Amino acid sequence: MSDHNLQVHHLSREAFAPFGDVITTDGAESLIINNGTTTRFHDLAKVKTEGDDSRILINIFRGEPFEFPVSISMMERHPLGSQAFIPLHGWPWLAVVSEDDNGTPARPIAFLVTPDKSGYIGVNYHPNIWHHPLISLQAQSDFLVVDRGGEGNNLEEYFFDEPYLISPVAAV
Repeated sequence: MSDHNLQVHHLSREAFAPFGDVITTDGAESLIINNGTTTRFHDLAKVKTEGDDSRILINIFRGEPFEFPVSISMMERHPLGSQAFIPLHGWPWLAVVSEDDNGTPARPIAFLVTPDKSGYIGVNYHPNIWHHPLISLQAQSDFLVVDRGGEGNNLEEYFFDEPYLISPVAAV
């Protein structure tokens, strides 16, 4: 296996904890509200913003599907706020993250994000976590994205000298 081929890991709360939160109803604290007509799955992600005039944005990102092998040639991070990706479909997708190595991303780690029993599962990247932009796999896909808006530079990008590659995975 080449040093620039990435293994794909299945997503779990424990494995993803250094990078952020897994957003799922599975195992979440729940409350019955609205006179018993609604179940609220409580506090699924720690949304954070920092800086002057910061505010929470709710967006929909529409991602075009990637073809295998997926090339990971860049990573980005948001120093002033978290960023959550919640699919509006029930298809698998990839979340690629990296630890920080003196201001640049270390070797990326790829997670296969598969639907839970509700059909949806998302992630919330903590502030300053290196991650690859949205990677849809099967079709054009919409994601609800909770992000930071406001003054200040909340985007850093890093381009690798040699891209990392993700080969097709059996679970997709």
